[in-house]
Amino acid sequence: MDTNKIGATSENGTAQEVKVLYTGKTHTTGGRDGGSSRSSDGHLDIKHSVPGSEGTGTNPEQLFAAGWSACFIGAMKKAAGTMKVRIPQDVAVDAEIDLLLNDGAYSLGARLNVSLPGLEREVAQALADAAHQTCPYSKATRGNIDVEINVI
Repeated sequence: MDTNKIGATSENGTAQEVKVLYTGKTHTTGGRDGGSSRSSDGHLDIKHSVPGSEGTGTNPEQLFAAGWSACFIGAMKKAAGTMKVRIPQDVAVDAEIDLLLNDGAYSLGARLNVSLPGLEREVAQALADAAHQTCPYSKATRGNIDVEINVI
């Protein structure tokens, strides 16, 4: 695990030191249309295809959905520990990432459909809300794209 330290600025504008916990590294060639990506450790080795095409690969929107939903579940588990709530074994997040075109400009939209079977709706909603505040993917997209968090 990489434990380098980098400089950063906090939300209130003060300088702070940040510890790098992990750096994911990939090498991508060819882009969306027939390209491929491979992680530096070889655990990820995929082909790309254009969204909605008959291509055999995945696309950036699917990868983003998978990463965000996995991270979001981790953030809910952390919130559950703080709230003294037990997360159900079959917790799930169905992430939907939209590739949008508006006046010739591309952008993204997202829906995270959160399933916490057996939990009271208010508790499930509180966990989802807490996760959305702490999940790094949620933080990265906040104010940049439209995001819906739905407890189902």
